[in-house]
Amino acid sequence: MNWAAISFDWNQVRAFLATAEEGSFSGAARVLKTSQPTIGRQISELEQTLGVTLVERSTRRPTLTEAGRDLLDHVRAMGDAASLISMSATAHSEAVSGVVTVTATDLMSARALPGLLAPLRDSTPGLRVNILASNDLQNILKREADIAIRHVRPDPPELIARHVGDFRAGLYASRTYLDRAGRPQTPREVADHAFIGNPDPVRLMAPMHNLGIPLRPENFVMTSENGVVVWELMRAHLGITVLPEALCAADPALERVLPELPPFQFPIWLVTHRELQTSRRIRIVFDQLARGVRAMDMVIT
Repeated sequence: MNWAAISFDWNQVRAFLATAEEGSFSGAARVLKTSQPTIGRQISELEQTLGVTLVERSTRRPTLTEAGRDLLDHVRAMGDAASLISMSATAHSEAVSGVVTVTATDLMSARALPGLLAPLRDSTPGLRVNILASNDLQNILKREADIAIRHVRPDPPELIARHVGDFRAGLYASRTYLDRAGRPQTPREVADHAFIGNPDPVRLMAPMHNLGIPLRPENFVMTSENGVVVWELMRAHLGITVLPEALCAADPALERVLPELPPFQFPIWLVTHRELQTSRRIRIVFDQLARGVRAMDMVIT
């Protein structure tokens, strides 16, 4: 090992990597929770230490030089190694305290996770849970979260996934909407109603057609990528949508539309990194989520 050649500071390398990944000094400052001038200073110090220019500054956005592009793969490898060091240390930690980050869809984060995680406040008060509400598939490999709740089983072999059940979902609307617009008696009549859903209606139209409901894009009067927004649009009496039974059944303001229709099913996977399975605090949260999901009414296990 040529120790004399390794004279740069990891914080400087991290600032360069974040700038390259985020595309700007301000983006790097945001993800690293520091200031834009600090990012610029750290990159300048790294350039001085290495004796090369890595980033061309401009009034628009920084651009990597040829030297910067050549070094980027090596710097990414350093970032991956740093993540593995963090994961390995977490895996050996026996303390039942600290932060565990759980990511789930925005609707599940808002409507289900509070109840699922509440027992931890009594059993392990030293634990602090950070909920990352996101509909995107978070990259656990880069430690954006310790545990993910997903509806698709991930492929990377570094991840451990446990199938803990399946949400049943159905057509729901507010009672006020149905009092005003009428209650459909057949699948065909459902297609005469307003719908709320994802901005890409084709994703919902195909399974509806399979049930004999000839939905058209024109049915979708309100759309959003955000599940909580869809929930509130439904509660504002604007139309019908598809939601999990477990989240709707206890709300007296909501009503199942054509309850005799077969339910939609969405698998529930709990996912964590293989290196984290021996972390006691992450294991406690993982197991609590598994128990909680299985105990939810109208979840198929």
